[in-house]
Amino acid sequence: MDQRYPSRLLEKAVSEFAKLPGIGRKTALRLVLHLLRQDVETVAGFAQAVEAVRRDVKYCRVCHNISDTDLCPICSDARRDTTTICVVENIQDVMAIENTQQYHGLYHVLGGIISPMDGIAPGDIEIASLVERVEQGGIEEVILALSPTMEGDTTNFFISRKLSHTHVKVSVIARGVSVGDELEYTDEVTLGRSILNRTPFGN
Repeated sequence: MDQRYPSRLLEKAVSEFAKLPGIGRKTALRLVLHLLRQDVETVAGFAQAVEAVRRDVKYCRVCHNISDTDLCPICSDARRDTTTICVVENIQDVMAIENTQQYHGLYHVLGGIISPMDGIAPGDIEIASLVERVEQGGIEEVILALSPTMEGDTTNFFISRKLSHTHVKVSVIARGVSVGDELEYTDEVTLGRSILNRTPFGN
């Protein structure tokens, strides 16, 4: 049975919120009604923040992490270990690994993993730019920190093959992360140990 709304503007707002991942129409309605109870300045600030994220947030030209500038704070930090690149699927994974405080190198955000079932091919993610970074020299180790799923393992294997001519050390995070788990939902202690106890990637 369709929900009847007393206002078309309310219905439109609910429909927009319901487009967000994990938000159903009931939750969307609660969110919109919450905003209605706030003063106009608070709601305007909320709307401006969302608009600014979409308009002004950039992707780092080196690692593809999100940033307010062309070069993200991690890539521009002189204290980071520039000889190591940690390869992750998405931005949430960068945040998860940073929270462990166990890794001090650079990152490379693929923007996805190889998944033929979802129509995601190697050319659809940032593998070519990773190979180019390594070929430029100065990189001693590439850590593959992808979720231990079939798609993650497939992507690991593909990347290791693409980097084989560079003779750079390729390692994979330890399997303290359970098979099938998403990296971003792994607790910080387990994830930190997985980074520290990484092992050479074997073909």
